[in-house]
Amino acid sequence: MQSKKNEILVGVFMLIALASLLFLSLRVSNLKEFSTELTWKLYATFDNIGTLKINSPVKIGGVVIGRVINITLDKKSLLPYVTMSINKAYINKIPDNSSLAIRTQGLLGEQFIALNLGFDGPELGSKMLKDGEILRDTKPTMAFEDLLGQFLYKSCNNNG
Repeated sequence: MQSKKNEILVGVFMLIALASLLFLSLRVSNLKEFSTELTWKLYATFDNIGTLKINSPVKIGGVVIGRVINITLDKKSLLPYVTMSINKAYINKIPDNSSLAIRTQGLLGEQFIALNLGFDGPELGSKMLKDGEILRDTKPTMAFEDLLGQFLYKSCNNNG
């Protein structure tokens, strides 16, 4: 009877441990598969996306408003074509003269897309983006090697 009780306790402990591992792995990977959050799609083409990945965040002022859901090559230009899923709360709130830039969190951190809001208003000729539209004003990522090269070039020019 005692061994049966021990077996049940070990089984319960193992189930709890497996459930905890599953929860932690989903949490660490930022997987949102079980989310019922309503979203809309926004598209953009970049010259260079660096190490941008699917599930990378899309942020306005540091606040996550969406995620990258697909990265392909544009069939005509052969440039990276990025599909973003944006929270439904921001539909009709992002002007079409806004811009996207790929930034790095910290010096060697993960890359994300920073959405810089443009000016809104009919008098400025702008309208709000809707589901499925393409945002054309994009800025590519700056590779670490390029930044280092610029720094070294400027420091050499200042000394000589």
